[in-house]
Amino acid sequence: MSTIRTSPFLRFALLLDAVVSGATALLMVSLSSQLAGLLQLPGALLFYAGAFLVPYAALLAYLSRRETLPRWTVWAVVLGNILWAADCTLLALSGWVAPSALGYAFIAVQAIAVVAFAELQYVGMRRSPAAA
Repeated sequence: MSTIRTSPFLRFALLLDAVVSGATALLMVSLSSQLAGLLQLPGALLFYAGAFLVPYAALLAYLSRRETLPRWTVWAVVLGNILWAADCTLLALSGWVAPSALGYAFIAVQAIAVVAFAELQYVGMRRSPAAA
């Protein structure tokens, strides 16, 4: 198994993702009913997506504090972010929901943000030397 020494850049990218994911989780879980009306998205979708982000944010915060990580762990985070962006795109384009303009913006910002996090994490992984 390939292990890397986490670079400061990778730690920052993981921590930034953790903070933003945690804030998004808090918003979506605590205000799902209010957001549902504003965004024209199902309240349950907002609540459960936010609930999923709670342990995800905690995991990212934990990973950001590690001196070394298995390379596959970082790849899993990168691919998870790409999958989240793909799911956002599918949700917006599928016709399964009919969001308001603000709802489309909410979905688009999430998709763009997680692709940016994936890119930062990939660059951070590339800057992380192999562990001895």
